[in-house]
Amino acid sequence: MGRAVRQRGSPVEGRGSPCAALYDPVIVSLRAISPSRQSGKPVSSQVQIVIFAVIALVVLFQLYNVLGKRVGRQPEEDARARAAAAPPETLPAAPGRVQLLDAGALAAVAALKARDPGFDPGRFLEGARQAYETIVRAYAAGDRATLKPLLAPAVMDSFEAGIAARETRGETEIAEFIHPPRADLELATAEADRAIAKVRFLAELRNRVKAADALAEEQIEERRVAEIWTFERTLGASDPNWVLARTEPAAA
Repeated sequence: MGRAVRQRGSPVEGRGSPCAALYDPVIVSLRAISPSRQSGKPVSSQVQIVIFAVIALVVLFQLYNVLGKRVGRQPEEDARARAAAAPPETLPAAPGRVQLLDAGALAAVAALKARDPGFDPGRFLEGARQAYETIVRAYAAGDRATLKPLLAPAVMDSFEAGIAARETRGETEIAEFIHPPRADLELATAEADRAIAKVRFLAELRNRVKAADALAEEQIEERRVAEIWTFERTLGASDPNWVLARTEPAAA
C-alpha cells in the first residue's frame, strides 16, 4: 500500500498548524521574488541582506498582528472603572470649598443617612459654607434679621450681646473673605430626634472697623480663623434647614 504524503501546511487530524499558517505566506512570497531561481544568476551578499531584512519585517509584522493585540481589561481601564464606581462622598470637590471625606466621616454619614435618607454630605457642606459666610458678614454688620433664622436661641443671645457692645462703642464693622473658606465635615450623627453635624471651617478674613469719631482712621485687620461649628435640625420636621447651635475654636 502506498503511504499518504502530507503536504506542507496541510491539517493534521482535523487541525491546521498555526506555524504553517504564519510562515507559509512568507515562503511563497520568497519563491516569487527570488532572483536566483528566475535568472539562475548568483545573488550578491547585499541583495541577500535586503531579502532577509524584508523577511524579518514581514515575520515581525505578522507576529505583532497575532500577539500584539491587547487582551482583557487594561490597567487604565480598571482605574477609570474604579473612579466611576466611587461613591459621590469620596470624590474631591473644587479647591477651597467642600473637601474629601475620610473613612471615619463616611461611616458617620452612613449612620445619619440611615435615619435621614435625604442627607447629602456634599450638598450639606456647600450649604454650611454659604451659611458660614452669611453669618460672619451679618454679625459684623449687626444684621439681626439675617442672623435670627440661622442661629439657635442660645447662639443668637451670644451674638446679640456682641453686637450690642459694638453699638455701645459706636463702632461699625465690615467683614470680608480674602479667599473662599474651606469646609470639612468632622461629624454627622443622629441623637434622639436631632440630626447633628460638625463642620470645621478655615478662613482668611479682613475686618474693617470704624470708630465713632469721624476723624479716626479705619482699622484694618487680616487674620486666619479656624473654628468648628455645630449645626442641628429636627429629624422629620417640615423645615429642612439647619441652625447653628454652637461655635468653638479649632487648631489652624
